[in-house]
Amino acid sequence: MTQRVDAPSEKPPGGDVKPWYVYLVRAANGSLYCGISDDPQRRFLKHQKGQGARYFKTSPAQALVYMEQWPDKGEALRQERLVKKLRKSAKEALVAAYAATGG
Repeated sequence: MTQRVDAPSEKPPGGDVKPWYVYLVRAANGSLYCGISDDPQRRFLKHQKGQGARYFKTSPAQALVYMEQWPDKGEALRQERLVKKLRKSAKEALVAAYAATGG
């Protein structure tokens, strides 16, 4: 899992910041869905149950294939926008690199 540590995080008063994740889920048709969550495992289970993203109505979620940790929701949203703009081949390269590191 990639962890961004050099980005400043904004701490809410009286509490720690919970990390957020950009994640990719492989659908049954082979496509990749990109999203963010503070708990990607829980979100993936919701995707598998058909809850949440309409994306999986036509092709069910099969596997959580990539996660990247960010210090806060804002950073995760920025990274999600960048990942969504990537070509499929670049997203597949992220998945392959993540798998190679034991992700």
